[in-house]
Amino acid sequence: MNKIILLGRFTRDPEVRYTSTGKVVCQGTIAVDRPFVNQDGQHEADFIPIVIWGKQAEVCGNSFAKGQRILIEGRLHIRSYDAKDGSKRYATEVIVSNFNFIEKKISNTDTNTNASASTASQDDRGMEAFGATVPFDEELPF
Repeated sequence: MNKIILLGRFTRDPEVRYTSTGKVVCQGTIAVDRPFVNQDGQHEADFIPIVIWGKQAEVCGNSFAKGQRILIEGRLHIRSYDAKDGSKRYATEVIVSNFNFIEKKISNTDTNTNASASTASQDDRGMEAFGATVPFDEELPF
């Protein structure tokens, strides 16, 4: 069985393009933290290339940006090709079959601390009972 589940952050905006046959593909790289720290006490990460095909590729390209977290499920794919200098090269990537949003996309309205609850998106209206959104850089009162 070849199945991979990864949680990581995009290292750059995902790139969407169309093949010569008209298929849509989204490519990017995600940084996945290792579960331990190095000798200097720093967390290390693995940088894993991912590929998404079809309608999901369009959704990913339109919904994610550099730094956003994504949960992916897919399979490991190792392919070989001949480089321009004639040497054989290998590429390892994850072909994504499914992905999930971990955090909502940051927009200009999210950074406006004076936005009223009446301007909240349809998805956020159920959360009004929990109070106003506190910007990330503000101190919490406890």
